[in-house]
Amino acid sequence: MSLKHFHIVFLVFAILCDAGFWLWMHFMPEDAAAAGAAPLKNYAGLLCLALLAYGVWYMVKKMRTIIV
Repeated sequence: MSLKHFHIVFLVFAILCDAGFWLWMHFMPEDAAAAGAAPLKNYAGLLCLALLAYGVWYMVKKMRTIIV
């Protein structure tokens, strides 16, 4: 697996984990508050959007050189 492919796989898993964390805080606010993670809700959502934007930018930038 090349470094480009690993980067894409890592980005996908990072987006999924961060989105799951945000969803957990959004749908279970009592549990998130008990765990002390409630203040991170907005940051997790913004990070998910930033990772998604970076992933799209990276794919567009590297689309010509990625060999499948």
